[in-house]
Amino acid sequence: MLSATPDRKTSLLSRYQHIRHQTEKLCAPLTPEDTVMQPMVDVSPPKWHLGHTTWFFETFLLLPHLPGYSVFHPQYAFLFNSYYNSMGSRVARSERGTLSRPPLEDILAYRRHVDAHMEEALQQDDLLANPAVASILELGLQHEQQHQELLLTDIKYILSCNPLLPAYLPEAPSVSGQISEKEPLNEWLHVPAGLYTIGHQASGFCFDNEQQPHQVYLAQFEACQRTVTNAEYLAFMQAGGYSNFTYWLEEGWQLAQQQQWQAPLYWVQQDGSWWHFTLHGLQPVDPQAPVTHISFYEALAYANWSGHRLLTEFEWEVLAQRHANPLEQGNFLESEQYQPVPANGGPAAAQLLGNTWEWTYSGYFPYPGFETAPGAIGEYNGKFMVNQMVLRGGSCATPQSHIRPTYRNFFHPDKRWQFTGIRLAKR
Repeated sequence: MLSATPDRKTSLLSRYQHIRHQTEKLCAPLTPEDTVMQPMVDVSPPKWHLGHTTWFFETFLLLPHLPGYSVFHPQYAFLFNSYYNSMGSRVARSERGTLSRPPLEDILAYRRHVDAHMEEALQQDDLLANPAVASILELGLQHEQQHQELLLTDIKYILSCNPLLPAYLPEAPSVSGQISEKEPLNEWLHVPAGLYTIGHQASGFCFDNEQQPHQVYLAQFEACQRTVTNAEYLAFMQAGGYSNFTYWLEEGWQLAQQQQWQAPLYWVQQDGSWWHFTLHGLQPVDPQAPVTHISFYEALAYANWSGHRLLTEFEWEVLAQRHANPLEQGNFLESEQYQPVPANGGPAAAQLLGNTWEWTYSGYFPYPGFETAPGAIGEYNGKFMVNQMVLRGGSCATPQSHIRPTYRNFFHPDKRWQFTGIRLAKR
């Protein structure tokens, strides 16, 4: 049994309140009209994120573990269930933008209702000493941090679809909008051949898709010390990278032609110069900042054009075991840059953790011995293990305490609205 000491209760309560407040802080610059928008199926309305993360705590912690708890509204289980089939029917993902009702003020009242009861629950010794409750609480907090990243990327896409191109935050941080003059350090990091252990081994939280540590053999390889910059990707564009099928997988080539891709998402050309939409509005493209908002297909086409390749997820994890920057030196959500920044010298130059998610040439599949958890929680990761590619490392929208070298993100190869970039490798 876990000890429910006063210090532990205070720490849990403080962490819960901080994470819940962070979500609402991210939504504070929005108008109520912003919060209902869903311009594409991959994007969920901010109002829905606020409700869904609250529904998670109500459904999986308060209802089964806090005697006497009464739901805020009986229909919210239908409105804010995401993909948990075992929890009943739900609004289709593509229809979340139809939820003009309940109004935003009701969703915020729902959050206050659940938060008050969660704060009550976090004072109860018997409840906190229950390992099942502790596990669900931790999962709920990690789940909300996932949605904080999704909130930022969804908000960016929503605002980019407005012809006025409104800024999420009109006042950019000190480094935002400033063009870098010095080319970032670029060296190749060597990793020798050998047997390496992959998967989560440390104490502390991890998702089930990181579990079952196992050994893999890797041939020797080298990886670039930093991710590909905007200037380097622009060279690919100017060399006809989007018009030469030889660099592309056929599926990616067909998609690029159909969608008329000519540049990363959010890039626009004005008066002969490239600009891109950011959370601080339209800004000139910084040549030395990492390229981002590209699909797996574009990342692979660039790698082929450059004469190099993408890392596998196992190579990336081993590279991180040897060269990952300290978390405190990474560009995460807490820095409030909300945009990748150029690499600099020193031990953090690799930028393996933070700044941009990095596409790997690995499909999203279970590790040997993977087991789906019983009940609804088992629907969290395992059922998505097909037709998706693994990304590693976190981004400028990822909470710092949420990432680790074993973290496995996954998206379909055509997705571009996340902060996704490229790290090259070679034998």
